[in-house]
This record gives sequence, C-alpha cells and structure tokens, in this order.
Amino acid sequence: MPDKFIRLPEVIAITARSKPTIYVDIKKGKFPAPINIGERAVAWLSSDIEKWIAQRVAQGWKSGQEKPTLKSRNE
Repeated sequence: MPDKFIRLPEVIAITARSKPTIYVDIKKGKFPAPINIGERAVAWLSSDIEKWIAQRVAQGWKSGQEKPTLKSRNE
C-alpha cells in the first residue's frame, strides 16, 4: 500500500492511544513525530505508524505474552 498522511484522529483510532499520551511519547522518542503539512497542520506517515505497531506487537510477544488467536463463533 502506498504511504499516505494520516491526521491525529485517525492515529488515535489506529493506535488506541490518547492525544496527551501520543505527544508525551513523541517527546520521549517512543512514538513517531508528525510531519508539518501546512502552517497549522501536521500528519503522520502511515508507514511510521505501521512500524510502531509492529514494534509494539513484537515487544509484547518477546515479553512472554501469548500471541492472540482468533476463535470462531462456533467454539
């Protein structure tokens, strides 16, 4: 999929993180920084958010969490 800009509401929805948490983690270097796309507008690259999610998932699995499994409705 080609890279695209995503705005804060979509980043919040994708990551399930709050706006304050996102900006605190940006300051700590734990979350991708946004890119200025206008005088008063910022956005994130979708690939940066996808990489962050993949890293979080990998960290969870490394720390001993079980990989989630999908259960069918018939179970």
